[in-house]
Formats: sequence, C-alpha cells, structure tokens
Amino acid sequence: MTAVHTTQPTSPRRHVAIIPCRWGASRFPGKPLAPLGDKPLLWHVHQRCMEATRLDGVFVATDDERIEAACHRLGIECMRTQEHLTGTDRVAECAERLSADAYINVQGDEPFIAPTAIDAISDALHHLTPGALAVNAYTELDDVGAVLDHNVVKVVLKSDGNALMFSRQPIPYPRGDRPRYLRQLGLYGFTGLALRQFSQLPPGPLERAEGVEMLRFIEHGHGVQMLSVADKGMAVDTPEDLARAFRLLHSTTGLRATG
Repeated sequence: MTAVHTTQPTSPRRHVAIIPCRWGASRFPGKPLAPLGDKPLLWHVHQRCMEATRLDGVFVATDDERIEAACHRLGIECMRTQEHLTGTDRVAECAERLSADAYINVQGDEPFIAPTAIDAISDALHHLTPGALAVNAYTELDDVGAVLDHNVVKVVLKSDGNALMFSRQPIPYPRGDRPRYLRQLGLYGFTGLALRQFSQLPPGPLERAEGVEMLRFIEHGHGVQMLSVADKGMAVDTPEDLARAFRLLHSTTGLRATG
C-alpha cells in the first residue's frame, strides 16, 4: 500500500523526522510495539523527537497494519509504505510524498535518543562537508561489552570528519595503539536529493555483509559526515536489550514511561 493516512501539509515543512518501523526484525519480531514501561517502544522514540526544537513534524513510517493501528491509537502521525530493505529506503519513499527541506531518520529502536542530538543533526545539514550526502551522529563508547557487541555498530573517521568505515566488529584493531571506539547512532539527516540518490544506488557487498545501510554511500564514493553528540542511551536490538532499557528508563527518568 502507498496511501498516506495523515493530512498532508499544504506548504513545505522545513525539517521533519521520520521513524522507520517494521514488524519482522529477525532478532526481535514485533519490536516497535514491545512494551517499555506502559508504552510501546516506538512511542518513546516519537516522544524524543517531539522534544526536539528544530522539527516541523514527526512521522512513523511502516508497512505493517499493526504498527499503523497502534500509531492511530497513540495519536502519532503515520505513513504507510511498501516493504523495504532498510529504514533509509523507507524514509526515501516518504520523502517522495512529503515535501520538506530535509529529513531526519530516527531509528525506531533508539528510545533514549537525546532531543539535542536530533537538533544537532538538523543544524549540521546546513553545513555539509564537500562530497557528503548525509549526516550521521556518533558518540564515544566507554564500555568494553558494547565495543565487542556485534549489535553495536562502530565507525572510524577520516581526517575530514567523514566516515571511513562502519562495522559490527570492534574497529580499529588495537595492534599498535589504544584506539577510541565510536558508536554509530541510529540518527541520520538527508536532503531529499540525497535520499533519491540513496534509493537509486544498489546495496554493495559491504552493506550486504555488515547490514549497515550508510555503507551504501561509502561504497559508491559519497561522503557521510559524522557528528559527535552527547548521548548516553542505548539501542534496543534484542529482548535482552529491552530488559536493560526498562532498568535504564526507571533509573534515569522515573515515571517518564507514563508520559
């Protein structure tokens, strides 16, 4: 289906956030609707976007009727899409039907993403480095377990601040020096033109091997500008992560889950 189940804006929005959500995650089916406190996981991501100050709209994008129905119950604007390989491909479809100057992809498994980080991505889109088609947030890892966790994507940077490589392995290998390990956050910013280019490029061997969509730009010679942000949250990739997220939620924000 491609019908939009929201009222389309009559004038272009400046920057909008789109939260791609799918039901069939191999490690955690139904993850967007998994309860975190008394609200589903996607609600928490939406709330963090609503707390950002630079956005003109927040949408969930999904191909699943159960997620769409939950959004309607929760009062969350939702766009129904086709099936896609990646969240960014899903965002690219939404961009074809939703006019904006820029689109911020906030992954639906980041319930603690800092609103200030979302705003920082929005601002960075006005100052892209030459050759860069996207802005991607990162933060430093200080936990050995997270460095070794293949669910946590690591990034290494070039001297110009663009991404050199993303991997689920701990990169770089500490053979000659003690490196800094950087976590790629599920928080990306694009122009509409960049999203069209992304959707027209075929996934390369690195993207297919690692399952990291920003490698698509790198493999085709385009830049991904990395932006350091303050973020102490975590992504929810597995049911075990959800249990950790529940403890983090109540240790840091008390009754936030009740909204």
